[in-house]
Amino acid sequence: MPDIIIVGGGLCGLALARSLQERGLDFTLYEARERLGGRIFSERCQRNNLAVDLGPTWFWPDTQPRVTRLISDLGLDTFAQHDQGDILRLNTVDEKPEVMALTDIHGGARRVIGGMEHLVTAITAQLPVDRLHLGHTLLSVEEDDDHVMLSFRHNGKIVQVSARHAILAVPPRLLEEHVRFDPPLNASLREAMRATHTWMADQAKVVVAYDQAFWRKSGRSGNAFVTHEQVVLPEIFDACDATGEQAALGAFFSLPPAFRATIPPATMALLISSQLVQVFDLPAEDGEQHVHDWAQEAYTCSTLDRTPPSMHPEYGNPKLRLPLWENKLFFGGSETAGYGGGYLEGALESAARLQRILAPDPVSLSPEALTGPADNTACIALFGTWVTAQQPDLLATYRRHLNQYLARQHKEQLTQRALLDTIEQFYSEALRQLSELPFDTSSTGIHKGRSDLTLEVHAPFATVHQTLIREALAFNRSSCALSNFPEEHAPGKEYLSTIARDLAAAWREFALSSNAVLLAKAATVSESQRTH
Repeated sequence: MPDIIIVGGGLCGLALARSLQERGLDFTLYEARERLGGRIFSERCQRNNLAVDLGPTWFWPDTQPRVTRLISDLGLDTFAQHDQGDILRLNTVDEKPEVMALTDIHGGARRVIGGMEHLVTAITAQLPVDRLHLGHTLLSVEEDDDHVMLSFRHNGKIVQVSARHAILAVPPRLLEEHVRFDPPLNASLREAMRATHTWMADQAKVVVAYDQAFWRKSGRSGNAFVTHEQVVLPEIFDACDATGEQAALGAFFSLPPAFRATIPPATMALLISSQLVQVFDLPAEDGEQHVHDWAQEAYTCSTLDRTPPSMHPEYGNPKLRLPLWENKLFFGGSETAGYGGGYLEGALESAARLQRILAPDPVSLSPEALTGPADNTACIALFGTWVTAQQPDLLATYRRHLNQYLARQHKEQLTQRALLDTIEQFYSEALRQLSELPFDTSSTGIHKGRSDLTLEVHAPFATVHQTLIREALAFNRSSCALSNFPEEHAPGKEYLSTIARDLAAAWREFALSSNAVLLAKAATVSESQRTH
């Protein structure tokens, strides 16, 4: 019986498997599809051999440190998303597109050379093949004394496996709809699962390959926005390779899932071609189309997901991060992340959270990082120094998040979203730093579930929120870009109260998670003492 079973071979499951493998833990991974990667999915073009990303395409080094670090660690080469040239907007069917007064709509986004699938293959290459089981659809999860039993359907048969811990790195809505839990999950948790939209589940994406990037030769960036009443592709972007020689345009669909399902493939191909010709003229007609409709993916889209959300989804419900069944069952995946939910960054944040619980690092920092003996006082001091050193950079991080929202043409809750992203990114990195410090927990007290070190760990954060909000508001007042957004330029009392509540919720989550890191370190020491 393995110690740990991971269900889900997307980025979260693979990253967690990689970290467990590095630490010598016993695990097995099960994936329902016949491939790994989950929503990371690339296809090869026959026309120019370009690997086109039909799932995630971009990452943002300025605001997504985990995925940036992983890509670097794996030795993958990257390149900047092409944004040079005119950005077009088409508001009326019968008119020519106009040039927009924008220069950079992707906010420093980068892509992986060869497609995002290289991220999956690079991780998979580090994992033992006999630990990876494809084509296994999860049916049920049952608590059984000191372990968990999982039932899968594989090649028409039922396969049952058991482990001390089960990690379900699967979108919460899919679990709630399709998997039986015994004992049943409580009503509050099930409601949280149903309320968590699966990122990309209602979306469809197309990439069209061409012999040459004709739009670049005309001084156009490849970026375009279409807003007329017959729109099919509202957002178009350059999808060429790093050299520009393997040419392609990419786009997202505006048509809802139910309507897309009624359109024959030949008709859909004509709609795509016509839309691109409207924007980029006749050369756009002759392309090799690659369409992927995620709403037709049974292992991505739940019944609830077929209704698109009315606003940007919220992720990171704390209920989805609580251990279940006395630390035997955990939820993972990007939708559960406290920071970066829905993105690759969120998948890695979730994997890091689970790794801290299952396999906390006893010592990862070099001894030279400590100014004195490797005791708790020195660790607390080092952590406090790190926290203090990061605070002057938080305003710059806020501005980067704000610019990304502006570039994506968001018009509401800009300050609220950018501040929350900044704080959650900060706390996510703080948890990583905390988990790497060599605390001596052999004699540390625990009272009512709280480590005696917790308050000292929290102390350096006392003024973080107030300082960041004050600096962010001062920046907003001086920002020309926000002058057209009165509620952002000078937020009212109610808006500020909402922001404060959001940041307070993020703090509560960090406070619980940081205490959990310290408790996990103590549990590791206790287990080591029992076995020696």
